[in-house]
Amino acid sequence: MQNKTAFINRLRDKTPLLLDGGLSNQLEDQGIDLNNALWCAALLKNNPDAIIDAHGYYLDAGADCIITASYQASEQGFMGTGLTAEQANALICQSVKLAETAVEQYLADKAADCTRPLIAASIGPFGACQADGSEYHGNYNVSDETLREFHQDRLKLLDSTNADILACETIPSRQEARVLHDLLLDVNTPAWLCFSCKDGQHANDGTPIEDCVSLFVNHPKVAAIGVNCTGPQYMNELIKRIKKAVPDKAVVVYPNSGEQYHAEDKTWSGTSTPQACGSASATWVEAGAIIIGGCCRMGPEHIRAMKDLL
Repeated sequence: MQNKTAFINRLRDKTPLLLDGGLSNQLEDQGIDLNNALWCAALLKNNPDAIIDAHGYYLDAGADCIITASYQASEQGFMGTGLTAEQANALICQSVKLAETAVEQYLADKAADCTRPLIAASIGPFGACQADGSEYHGNYNVSDETLREFHQDRLKLLDSTNADILACETIPSRQEARVLHDLLLDVNTPAWLCFSCKDGQHANDGTPIEDCVSLFVNHPKVAAIGVNCTGPQYMNELIKRIKKAVPDKAVVVYPNSGEQYHAEDKTWSGTSTPQACGSASATWVEAGAIIIGGCCRMGPEHIRAMKDLL
């Protein structure tokens, strides 16, 4: 088991921590077809080397932390493909081992004094595993107990790995955040929790962002709060609102590229250059974010541009 204080120690440095970008777009750039219900998680079984390679591209671009391929991984999802519960859980843990392999390969090519990159275990929302785009609105129409049952076993699994951080990400609703708040009280690994937002003031379910993030004031295990999978044009306003509502937490942001996703046919429209995203990232740090990176459609070139400007 790795020392679980690495992330906290890094936050104390007060220097920006650079995350990776979108895993799915990098895998597609590698020629991988992700048109399946399990999305990137299918590769944990079918093509693990592709995941290692994708992590490597981001490490080479300058990422200080990579996020695992477990966003859409769940026991239910894997069992739906014919695997046993034991096999499904092994694949979820495998996501961290693949990230560890990528880190080891990266370090082997660097000087001995290179800082070891961190690994964040991705914990996607309930909607991600429904594969119906519901993580973009958060109106699941399910009980708290359903959400608890969905999250608790995966949280325990990933908490038992060598991940440095539990990255609860793309959380679209206050309801799901409230459930995760309670579950995260029992973990050993420090966590961050990021909401997906529809504008500069509200989570995707319409709740004011202040009402969402204030759940985590003084939370003993959640070290950072922020936003991901959201348009970059909303970041500065969201950062300021989050900092005011939860002054005791680090702020983490990793937005989309600025392109718009259409869940009905799984296509994108619009464009945003790496240079524009790199320039924007400097304003996120100025606004108060300490952990920054990219989400959907942000590739290694975007991360490299952020690294250069920071």
